[in-house]
Amino acid sequence: MMTPAAFAFLITGVLLNAAAQLLLKAGTNIVGVITLTRDNWFATLWRMATTPPFVAGAGIYVVSLVIWIMGLSRVPVSMAYPLLSLGYVVNAIAAWYLFGEAVTATRWLGIGFIIVGVWLIARPA
Repeated sequence: MMTPAAFAFLITGVLLNAAAQLLLKAGTNIVGVITLTRDNWFATLWRMATTPPFVAGAGIYVVSLVIWIMGLSRVPVSMAYPLLSLGYVVNAIAAWYLFGEAVTATRWLGIGFIIVGVWLIARPA
């Protein structure tokens, strides 16, 4: 059984993870395509480490991990892990809104399946 506190930890972890992904994407929009070679790896990693969206995204990722673990300590992993799929829903909508990415009818259908699937797994038996 998932308590309200466990759900709050898990959904907060999912939302923070989604925010981290969006910030990392914003960082790639600033830096451009990242290709590491023997000659450029240090300069490329330094540029990433000094680009604010990358730094914020990495920091939020760490916080989301701690919060996720706190939620995971309260419920079975087979119940918690499917909630991560909600990150797909959040990111698809946010990427459309923030970055102008296309969300096709097929993606909306997939998002619907994800929501139904998460509901089926997370609901009380």
